[in-house]
Amino acid sequence: MSTKLSNAACARLGEAAWQRMPKVNAELFSLTYGSLVTQVIKDYEEVDKINIQLEKMGHNIGVRLIDELLAKSGLGSGSPCTFRETADIIAKVAFKMFLNINADVMNWEANDAAFTIAFGDSPLAEFVQLPAHLQDLKYLNIICGVIRGALEMVQTEVDVTFTRDILCGDQRNEIRVENRGKVKLAMNDDYGEN
Repeated sequence: MSTKLSNAACARLGEAAWQRMPKVNAELFSLTYGSLVTQVIKDYEEVDKINIQLEKMGHNIGVRLIDELLAKSGLGSGSPCTFRETADIIAKVAFKMFLNINADVMNWEANDAAFTIAFGDSPLAEFVQLPAHLQDLKYLNIICGVIRGALEMVQTEVDVTFTRDILCGDQRNEIRVENRGKVKLAMNDDYGEN
């Protein structure tokens, strides 16, 4: 990723990208995602395993979605971003571009190694009420995986955790993103051998 954009410039870029994106009916989008989560619940049954699977699915999406973000938002050229700039791009450009969500970056650690993305309602969670036996389900955990996968593709290793959830009675949704450094590339011992 590259830029040097202010928070306001990222917000304008996110709005412009949202306007250019093909639209899907929000209700259809929500119901389709709900069907996906329902199937994962049936397949994995235990809430911890469901949360892990949703995050893994998101990771696979994020690995592919980063190219679309960079190409369609105009962020694909220039020098690398700081982690603060990356946070603004995620919250102000990516969330707006793909989900039409206005998100904010807050709660930076003193060393700029972690931040929180806060947002209100999500089109993915519209019409959703969690039953008592699924209160620990991170229904939107797929977003955590998308963020992790996308940042991995720009060589940034992060831990991403859903910390507050409107579906569990919180005032807003919050996702914590912690920078773990550059992705370490591993060479296969068999590289070059047939």
